Amino acid sequence: MEIANLSKILRENGIVGAGGAGFPTYGKLSDKADTILMNCAECEPLLKLHRQLLKVHAQEILKAFALIAETVGAKDAIIGIKEEYESTIEALEEYLSEFPMVRIHKLPGAYPMGDEVVLIYEATGRVVRPGGLPIECGVAVFNVETVFNVYRAVWENHPVTDKCVTVVGEVENPITVRVPIGTRIRDVVAMAGRITTDKPVYLLGGPMMGNFGKDYMPVTKTTNAVIVLPEDHVLVLRKTNRFSTAVARAASSCCQCQSCTDLCPRHALGHPIQPHLFMRAAANKDFQNLETYLDTMFCSACGLCEMFSCPQGLSPRTMINEYKNGLRKAGIKPPVVEATPVKDSREYRRVWEGRLLSRLGLSSYDKPAVLDDVIRSSKEVKINLSQHIGAPAKASVAVGDKVNCGDIIGTAADGLSVNIHASITGTVKEVADGYVMLVEG
Repeated sequence: MEIANLSKILRENGIVGAGGAGFPTYGKLSDKADTILMNCAECEPLLKLHRQLLKVHAQEILKAFALIAETVGAKDAIIGIKEEYESTIEALEEYLSEFPMVRIHKLPGAYPMGDEVVLIYEATGRVVRPGGLPIECGVAVFNVETVFNVYRAVWENHPVTDKCVTVVGEVENPITVRVPIGTRIRDVVAMAGRITTDKPVYLLGGPMMGNFGKDYMPVTKTTNAVIVLPEDHVLVLRKTNRFSTAVARAASSCCQCQSCTDLCPRHALGHPIQPHLFMRAAANKDFQNLETYLDTMFCSACGLCEMFSCPQGLSPRTMINEYKNGLRKAGIKPPVVEATPVKDSREYRRVWEGRLLSRLGLSSYDKPAVLDDVIRSSKEVKINLSQHIGAPAKASVAVGDKVNCGDIIGTAADGLSVNIHASITGTVKEVADGYVMLVEG
């Protein structure tokens, strides 16, 4: 298949990265990619869906992955998967002989192994330029659910209308479910049974990089998990830290031990990010060396510095994010720099997931959350017209219109954009600037 043809299919079927920022997948198809990577590192602790989906749909996902490799002309197609996901690896090995260009690369169970810059180095030995894109070193990265959506679009003519979501934490029966896009968070959580805390909060995404949301918010194409926590959980308290408080604590307590820098995964790969130097400068309002502030733009926001590394419980990521966002709003772009050699100490400074879960107070929540692969029903959905990086789709329906599941309700805008589809069969209840609401029947 030609790149242009596959790009058209992916754009029309609304396929974006099923996690993270939701970059439109067609935008990653390039003949400059000599290597493609499938990310099954399950970057965040407690998330289960990628390994589960790959195990259940191994043959279909391998078929789509091989198609992507052939389409872009890649010489190497690598599945990066943690070595402890043994049952998923066994499922892959059953079909691997059908796809001779695809190989498995087993990864250590450390965090953040799913960060694409870390994954690329682990699987290929290549270092992505600080502030650069994977394609600059000949690599394109796709996650498991994204590749499965490619299979459904190409072989089943099925657009993206549903999403796998892991529900864990303070719930009676942790589970991974497949729900229509636009389903309310509270309805997804109800599929895991009774909530077991009186005052729940909802962490959308992983414990390290996820954000808190409300129970009325809708599932989008990038919603990977809902973690239900009591409002007084240590993780909740740490993640609701105020910037002003973080600065004051840094000024009074940072001892410049360098633990935040020593354990920083991007620093270990030679990127010029040194959180301890930033903490010293920001806490003391020292602007003599502006590079210290500009280098915050190379931070991946993985959160290790403030959720694991700092012995004082300080918040480098919170402070770095504030400065980084301020620089971006001011129109300042990352400086062009080259990575220094990968640190020899990198292999000895991995943060193993078991230790991380324990530090976060989440070990008791690490349960199977088995995948229920049958699409659940939803009586009402709120479907955002912007679920991806790039221009929002434009609503193409009106109140009162009847739609079938899979019909286009938002047409891709000019530039980087994708179509948005009805996730249930029903009637258009509301059309607003940012969303379309549908009701069953």
